Amino acid sequence: MKYILIIIASFMFLACQKHHENDFIRVKDASFYLGDQPYVFMGANYWQGMNIGAPQSGDQKRLIRELDQLQEIGVTNLRVIAASEADSSMKFAIHPALQTAPGIYNDDLWQGLDFLLTEMSKRNMKAVMVLGNFWTWSGGFPQYLKWCNQGEVPYPQKGENTWEQFTDYTTQFYFNAEAQDMMNNHIRNVIHRKNSISGTIYKNDPTIMAWQLANEPRGYKEPHAYREWTQRTSAFIKQLDKNHLVCLGTEGNTSGKTAGINVLLDNDNPNIDYITMHIWAQNWGWFKPSDGERRFNETLKKVDQYWSDHVEAAHRLNKPIVLEEFGIARDSSSYSPSATTVWRNKYFDYLFNKIASSIENNEPVKGFNFWSYSGEARPPRPGQFWQKGDVLLGDPPHERQGWYGVYNTDTTTLNVIKAYRNRIK
Repeated sequence: MKYILIIIASFMFLACQKHHENDFIRVKDASFYLGDQPYVFMGANYWQGMNIGAPQSGDQKRLIRELDQLQEIGVTNLRVIAASEADSSMKFAIHPALQTAPGIYNDDLWQGLDFLLTEMSKRNMKAVMVLGNFWTWSGGFPQYLKWCNQGEVPYPQKGENTWEQFTDYTTQFYFNAEAQDMMNNHIRNVIHRKNSISGTIYKNDPTIMAWQLANEPRGYKEPHAYREWTQRTSAFIKQLDKNHLVCLGTEGNTSGKTAGINVLLDNDNPNIDYITMHIWAQNWGWFKPSDGERRFNETLKKVDQYWSDHVEAAHRLNKPIVLEEFGIARDSSSYSPSATTVWRNKYFDYLFNKIASSIENNEPVKGFNFWSYSGEARPPRPGQFWQKGDVLLGDPPHERQGWYGVYNTDTTTLNVIKAYRNRIK
């Protein structure tokens, strides 16, 4: 009888394991699957979710309302920060940060991330968890280097330093074993984190779709060192967590060779499950809202070419793509929340239609995360940089506030998104 009970218990355990595995998103033949069903999605960048969800320093009621708003327009996937590093002197960065010194954590922020994931689970939303940053707005590589006594960060925002000085500084991360160990320690901590609300260890949480190495990592003058770092780090994550997907978080082929990134070479890695692509028409000098119809149409041709180049790489690698960042400023490049969004709406509609068509034709692009959802928050000083104590928007602290964020009152933009709920689901 004892042996029969053991066999029954073993069978039940294996059955539960099988059901549990089916709760996680997988990649097969350049497509995402959830169980035996294809998974495609409409998503948003909501990087600030951890901070808003914090029980002491955040606003959990606001978080609940904004998640409900996103769910109502059809959003089922959020790209969020799962790491922020900032000592008290770090500029153009989120404060409070999750990690205030190497290995020293703000438990209020940990609880904020727990709360975010728990509320997302209630709404059947999936999270892409960003583990680092090339830019300063969540601390990222610059803060780790600062902690390793590599000198002060050469911030370029106010003209005191150049962007080349900043990128030269930040790419030192790929050679600094101590800084990488600090980041790996955080990766280990977040993957093994036990949710204080649900009791679920993060590596066992199907609410999480993927771990992302960093926000927009670039190689610049050191593409080989950069690529070696992505290979080491993705393998490290896979060793810790067999359940979740891993992706890079890069823009793709932006800036040609000067940015030191290559969509084909960078993603030709068995530990990278899918390709990420960003299309920043305004940041790359293709278009600004005062340019008019002719320039806009020229920009769409550039978008099409950029898209095609990345789809070709996806076919060669047999991996799906997510368009995880894109946006356009408000009309006349205004930072005022009251400014209209005619050009943004046109840009969104064009890209949403391309994504929906890709899904319908079984092409590699399977989802998007628009940049970004500001929800109920408004900049106290539109067009200026974020300061400690300011409300968190979808515009990160290293950029002028009110630039790209979508507000809960941007009815025309929200209606454009909602119009695709039935095509992308």
